[in-house]
Amino acid sequence: MTSSTETAVAAHLNAILRWYTREAGVPVAFGVLRLAVGASTVTARVEHASRTGWHQFAGILVDGVPPAPEELVRVLSAGADPADVDDLVARTAESVRNVARFVSAGECDRGPGRFLEIEQGLLFGQLNHPAPKSRDGLSGAELARYSPELGGRFAVHWFEADTELVSSDQVAGAPSLQGLDAVQLMGALAGITPSSGRVLIPAHPWQAAALVQRPRVAKLIADGRVRELGPHGAQWYPTSSLRTLYHPDLPVMLKLSLGLRVTDTSRESTPTELRRGVEIYRLLDAAYNAGTATAHPRFTLVRDPAWIALDEGGPTLTGLDVAVREVPNDVNSYACLAGLVAPRPDRISRLSEYAVDDPGGWVAAYIDHVLIPMLHLYAETGIGLEAHGQNTLVRLDGLGRIKGGAYRDNQGYYLASSYLRGLLAVTGLRDSALVVTDDQDVDDLLTCNLLHNQALAVVGCLAADGIADESELLDVVRDRLILALPLLQAAGPDGDRLARRWLTADTLPCKPDLHAPNPLTV
Repeated sequence: MTSSTETAVAAHLNAILRWYTREAGVPVAFGVLRLAVGASTVTARVEHASRTGWHQFAGILVDGVPPAPEELVRVLSAGADPADVDDLVARTAESVRNVARFVSAGECDRGPGRFLEIEQGLLFGQLNHPAPKSRDGLSGAELARYSPELGGRFAVHWFEADTELVSSDQVAGAPSLQGLDAVQLMGALAGITPSSGRVLIPAHPWQAAALVQRPRVAKLIADGRVRELGPHGAQWYPTSSLRTLYHPDLPVMLKLSLGLRVTDTSRESTPTELRRGVEIYRLLDAAYNAGTATAHPRFTLVRDPAWIALDEGGPTLTGLDVAVREVPNDVNSYACLAGLVAPRPDRISRLSEYAVDDPGGWVAAYIDHVLIPMLHLYAETGIGLEAHGQNTLVRLDGLGRIKGGAYRDNQGYYLASSYLRGLLAVTGLRDSALVVTDDQDVDDLLTCNLLHNQALAVVGCLAADGIADESELLDVVRDRLILALPLLQAAGPDGDRLARRWLTADTLPCKPDLHAPNPLTV
């Protein structure tokens, strides 16, 4: 029987080879993969070669010897900056330890309902990253407490600050706020009444411990203008992002800043990102997406109706802030795509269990109800969604059949610059909180996220689990895109441009700046 450590090592070795072959543009075919890197030779048996990049490797050797994952990273990083390599090697080793612990925990006591079950069930993380579950040295009791994979739950840590040090905004009348403004909502969630002239702000417990050491916050505490109150209120469950917290009995989620470096980067919000969620909410209320909403009533954007932050009135945040996120109606019908396609020890993925009787039909429904609405929104409004697997929610019935989809993330809204004038005319603002960039840049970003990291992940997962032929599923994707071209063309100027590119280009951009063969045309 394979041990949890052996399972973690095998998963990382596979992820590292997928990462390297994808970034280096190395073709992978059934048989033996042989790589000459520096003075070393890496070999592996290719047990499943995938046009979508979901390769499966076994018998991985470096110069004839089975390597540890961190050793394979060092070999494949030959020529890179030594400090960067050392950092990645350390994070890879940490990720292996964490995954081994997650696997050994088995079906631990995770949160109630399908939404949390899938949010907290991503044991292996990104399948193309050497260190998908590195947590910046988080270990022991903290790892258990804060990790969704271990069923973590905790009360948030509250601070009280002078009102003039705090900024906030909210959408008046947002149903999830239940008639409260952002400041009142914080008091209701904490279950305490702030002192006169003070405002409550929650923090992730890990962030709270770090914040009091930061000079700006430490001075405010020393001056009596900020007071640390400690944990209060409900026990929240961390979702797949670690910093967005959910409780099944509350109408909102909390997206907190978290300076902990997760995989690659720390996750602290900026003032613009907080504003972005509210701007999107108001655009939706102004029916900026009316055509998409009418054509795709089963697709929605999860809204962020409020935010609050300690910023002292300055241009940057202190790291003490929260974005308030609505809980979708019938939340347990929603499943994070990354959780659906995630491998599980000794079992096929949840997606394959749901789609086993009709994988082609599942893929067709996915393209129609999740992917096409995102393309339609882009064609109509110029808004591009950073809809990778973790930010994409699939709405399912009790048998796992698709009922619709949703997108979540106040950070990941991009606007093609050619649409900026029209958007400002709707908002009446002088600028936008969305990331405004060239149309071509948004096209490339959507190709990476909507096609490679989302739709093709569905295809790759079903094929890797052995329940469908990958080429046949790619044909389904292509056919559904072709059927949608007239609708996209009518949605906006040159609205079918991106879909046509996917259907015809020989290569397509794929993060980080690698142009990979297009599986739809191969």
